[in-house]
Amino acid sequence: MPPLVLMTDDERLTDPLAAARALPFGSMVVVRSRNGVRRRVLAVAMMTVARRRGLIVLIASDGKLAAACGADGVHLPEVDLEGAARERACHGSFLITASVHSFAAVGRARNVDAIFLSPIFATKSHPGHAALSAVRANFIARAARVPVYALGGIDPRNAARLSPSSFCGIAAIGALNVQS
Repeated sequence: MPPLVLMTDDERLTDPLAAARALPFGSMVVVRSRNGVRRRVLAVAMMTVARRRGLIVLIASDGKLAAACGADGVHLPEVDLEGAARERACHGSFLITASVHSFAAVGRARNVDAIFLSPIFATKSHPGHAALSAVRANFIARAARVPVYALGGIDPRNAARLSPSSFCGIAAIGALNVQS
């Protein structure tokens, strides 16, 4: 699993293609958009960048779109953890990841290759939601059966509080934003 993941965000990531072009070779991008048309356009454009940059691309919540555009897999929200079995049955070669927000959810995450644990720290993406904290996140990640990415409010200062033996990498939105 690559150590760095860019999560696209319609509100917080000004230019997701520029951010993807700035990633180190072999990083991962999770294409997310609540708008289906925007998600499709972004997915197709992201695949062009990915081919040039050697990026792994997952499409959020849309296995059919992932297959159609040649993405590497799909990323699922916590509310659709059971969808991992469906995606595995339909697209056996897909890389499948899911978001989780608690110790209990980590235990329910089956048929996935990795999980994104969030929010680790306070984040603009989820204002008002309680953050897990580095101590709790490290504990939860160590208990997981699959690789775990840290997500939520991570910056160079607080990333040092995360145990490298607990997490396979870091996922970010705002911290990877670049001006095009």
